[in-house]
Amino acid sequence: MSNPYRSEGIRPYIEIARIDHWFKNAFMLLGVALAFFYRQDLLTWSAVGRLVVAVSLTCIVASSNYVLNEYLDADMDREHPTKFRRPAARGAILGQWAILEWGLLGLIGFGCSFFLGLGFGLSALALWIMGCLYNIPPIRLKELPYLDVLSESLNNPIRLFLGWFALVPEHLPPLSLAMGYWMMGAYFMAAKRYAEYRSIGDPERAARYRRSFRHYNLTNLMASIVFYLTMGGILGGIFIVRYKIELILTTPLIAGFFSWYMSLTLEEDSPVQAPEKLYRRKGFFLYALFCTVIFLGMMFVEIPSLNPLFRVDSVGFPALWRFGG
Repeated sequence: MSNPYRSEGIRPYIEIARIDHWFKNAFMLLGVALAFFYRQDLLTWSAVGRLVVAVSLTCIVASSNYVLNEYLDADMDREHPTKFRRPAARGAILGQWAILEWGLLGLIGFGCSFFLGLGFGLSALALWIMGCLYNIPPIRLKELPYLDVLSESLNNPIRLFLGWFALVPEHLPPLSLAMGYWMMGAYFMAAKRYAEYRSIGDPERAARYRRSFRHYNLTNLMASIVFYLTMGGILGGIFIVRYKIELILTTPLIAGFFSWYMSLTLEEDSPVQAPEKLYRRKGFFLYALFCTVIFLGMMFVEIPSLNPLFRVDSVGFPALWRFGG
């Protein structure tokens, strides 16, 4: 067998870093907006420089995880209707070079991240560790039903922390928002699983591609989608009522976004199998961009008349049990 490294050169190693997936680091944006909301004094050119460095380091860490994923998933990807074209699946990379690329990208990414502060460094390290837990045997969370979705979507709140800690290194962001962000990410991942399972169409082949599919079917995948969306909505509502009531005006737009995403999930050969290519659905992409701009903009709008309408009063009935101080 010919040496694939010589035949295709360095290009496959660039491909497995999945630079086209860097858009997912846009999930840092909410953490950045939240930081500016709490600290308006951060709106300086020096903050822009820190953000450029923070995003760059996050992309490097993410690429380290993508390299590991592609290398370890080569056999399974050959069973997928489209992923069999990936460099590792078609035998275009050498294992030792892929491992070296994974290690160097990870070391550079999370190693340099500590120069932006302990919180940012630990968050970058957590992003890298989650990639290891997700991909490396014997833990390999991606093969465990439900944990595959919950572990991969945990990268969403980690990215929120990265955006936040890039600017506010000394405090934690609101945990209700971070947890809601996690559940919304789980919604997207479960929708992707549903679309993949439905597209493959053969339970046995699906199980060869992704072992967690041995335990999934269209019914329990749809039930999990509803669970994650409900949890995300409740936790997001807690954040809105507790911290920024004006965001309640964006809820119809947000509901429309998730409904539209579900309609895409139910399409034949659903585009949510490759979220990085959803920009090709121009109507949906523009609507998502519009929702994002409105949501972020409303964080900096004040409507005092909303406060008495949605004021939360304490319940007068005495508690039967009390925990903590």
